[in-house]
Amino acid sequence: MKGKKLKAAFHTLGCKLNFSETSTLGQKFLENGFDIIQFNEAADVYVINTCTVTDNADKECRQIVRRALRKNPNAYVIVTGCYAQLRPEEISRIEGVDLALGSNEKFKIFDYAGDFKKNNFSCVYVSPTETLNEFNSAYSTDADSRTRAFFKIQDGCDYKCTFCTIPLARGKSRSQSPEQLVADFKNLLQKGYKEIILTGVNVGDYGKNVGYDLYGLLKDFISIEDNFRIRISSIEPNLLTEDIIRLTAESEKLAKHFHIPLQSGSDKVLRLMKRRYDSSLYEKLIYKVKEIIPEAGIGVDVIVGTPGETEEDFLTTYEFIKKLPVSYLHVFTYSERPNTEAILMDGKVEQAEKKRRNGMLRILGEKKKTAFYKEQIGKELKVLFEHTEKEGTLEGFSSNYVRVKGASNFDLVNRLTNVKIVNANGEYCYSE
Repeated sequence: MKGKKLKAAFHTLGCKLNFSETSTLGQKFLENGFDIIQFNEAADVYVINTCTVTDNADKECRQIVRRALRKNPNAYVIVTGCYAQLRPEEISRIEGVDLALGSNEKFKIFDYAGDFKKNNFSCVYVSPTETLNEFNSAYSTDADSRTRAFFKIQDGCDYKCTFCTIPLARGKSRSQSPEQLVADFKNLLQKGYKEIILTGVNVGDYGKNVGYDLYGLLKDFISIEDNFRIRISSIEPNLLTEDIIRLTAESEKLAKHFHIPLQSGSDKVLRLMKRRYDSSLYEKLIYKVKEIIPEAGIGVDVIVGTPGETEEDFLTTYEFIKKLPVSYLHVFTYSERPNTEAILMDGKVEQAEKKRRNGMLRILGEKKKTAFYKEQIGKELKVLFEHTEKEGTLEGFSSNYVRVKGASNFDLVNRLTNVKIVNANGEYCYSE
């Protein structure tokens, strides 16, 4: 294959952390002389970065591999990520896969792939979970602009939630040093990004292996002289401190937005999940955020149909969320994951019932979002407009995570701009 400039394509499943890591893998391929093309084109190498949260991961992975090989039957296919870490034997049985790499190995593709010649068998390199202790820096960007960067600051998780396989796939919580993160952060600003989104498996747990914490890191970031905004991708309720909330209120460089997983409003279900808080702590936190930052946007994750969740438990969750001043919901339906405690629990919920509960909460979430958007009418919001132009308009997000649509003016692209909201529905706020 010498003398030929090879083409590589990437497909990512799962969270923003996975996307940031795929972007870093892509950069490694560029540095090694590859051209990067779209996944639906004929590539010489296909890299599939998988997720363990995805339903039917095995089936989905097989479909993606087949799709790649339809474009080029002789392509070298690499599967990596959380699913590869947890189920390497399943991946090795997928026809057409040449290389399966675990979480430690994914950033060392060129050490394992050789000359990228197609095999008649799968090579598997997966380290045991207890050895997952490296931190690999990563960031990714919006596909069509240089407005927002997703910046990895933390990896792994020490929590033992009964429904989750992430600690098995990612290992223990670990962080990059604050000195290195500040240097990387400045580099992103120099590249022109105006919003930096902090990502990780458990972002609020940042720093304990480096003798630091998230509050200190945020203070380091906002002390940098430049015009930018920081957004925290998600933070556990027991880790969102009043110090962080007050710092967010005081600094224009911190987005007035928190995404705070709840999972259930029933204390019984929270105990079954082995979550590290109860509904009382969560409720007090939400009202504390709104007291200190009245304009704050608050997102909520919730899971329906976990083993042991009765109709009464679900209605408790529904009413609990209904009364809270939150802005939108991400609703997930529980699905079984191998090697988790939940798979062995009693009280399994029928699929049709899980679907019904999911639907009820999604409707509630739509109502919450519409109400929050309409609250913005007449207010002035600071928006970062992006290149996505539709029907003669620009779109962007406000500090409190409202999607704003405004008149096309390319001078506003990638600038933090104050605009007045004149109308809203459940999908957009509209500026003058």
